[in-house]
Amino acid sequence: MTDLAQAALALASDLVRMDSRSFVSNIPIADRIEAELRGFEIERLDYLDEAGTPKRALVARRGPPGGLAFSGHMDTVPDTGWVEDPWSGKVADGLLYGLGSADMKGQTAAAIVAARALPDHVPAILLLTTDEETTKGGARAIAERSELARGTDAILVVEPTSMVPMRGHRAHVQFTATATGVQAHSSTGRGRNANWDLVPFLTAMRKIHERLHRDPALQDPAYDPVFSDFNLIIDNHGTAVNVSVPRATATIKFRYSASVDPAFVVDGVRAAARRFGLALAESWEGRPPELAPDHPFVRLCSEATGETAGVAPYGTDAAELQAIAPCVLLGPGSIAVAHRPNEALAVCEIENALPVFMRLAEQVAEGRLR
Repeated sequence: MTDLAQAALALASDLVRMDSRSFVSNIPIADRIEAELRGFEIERLDYLDEAGTPKRALVARRGPPGGLAFSGHMDTVPDTGWVEDPWSGKVADGLLYGLGSADMKGQTAAAIVAARALPDHVPAILLLTTDEETTKGGARAIAERSELARGTDAILVVEPTSMVPMRGHRAHVQFTATATGVQAHSSTGRGRNANWDLVPFLTAMRKIHERLHRDPALQDPAYDPVFSDFNLIIDNHGTAVNVSVPRATATIKFRYSASVDPAFVVDGVRAAARRFGLALAESWEGRPPELAPDHPFVRLCSEATGETAGVAPYGTDAAELQAIAPCVLLGPGSIAVAHRPNEALAVCEIENALPVFMRLAEQVAEGRLR
């Protein structure tokens, strides 16, 4: 293993050992990362998330203007389903294990080490976000407030793509419909269960879900799957089975690509909420980012990897960061193991990604995007 690969693995293991689930403050992990960035100009973009939890995005830059920025996120999903220690950061049988190892602390560590190893004449830029798994708040803070990110020529979002460049991806609208009941002991008949008010709305949502699966006009054949995600989560907020439910929420994440008009879904959800008397909240990502197959940055990434660029069905910080510069997703590891118990990333994939990251940064510095 090369010295750079050993450094990236050591940093990745350290980052995995730190709990940075999206609902906790990421400032400790941001401080740990900043300690790796001696010689970089650092921009700290602090904010409070929707729950009032302190969060921090980091932008780091060294070298001349312009250049390629590497973007990674510090947060992870919850540790649902894990039996072993999610924060072990152990390495066994050539794999780095732990929550976030493949999405995306291993990739972020590789990007940091690659940027640090670039020669002085090549711009070294890092856009390090948080809340990627929830609101994209860190990426939004960078897009709206960062001075150091200005003038960046292109952004490589180092999500796990098995080192196949992704020239675009779906973005999401999140709907939260809330039914309000009256809490009481369920045996008394004096309460009103909010779930019964939710049921007609859910029936309407199932019809939208089925239409997305069968109507080619609402699908995008460039994606796998061709139909848009319309994922439903129902929450009674801890109510016991012998209590009439005072509040029931249905949260739906709808993902759509650049060629799909979201109006059918958005109008349908809004109309159903009005019709059945539910409160409705919406949260929108930026528009789906998607570069043309012949875009210079896409071509450069395809040449560097020998892979034809594709598109991804999930969402990333590129939805917000595209306001700064064109974005391509490219990183080691597979999205198939992300968000699952026993998540892991192959050490050899980290090692193999490092020279590709560095070569792309050098090529962008040479003006290969022009």
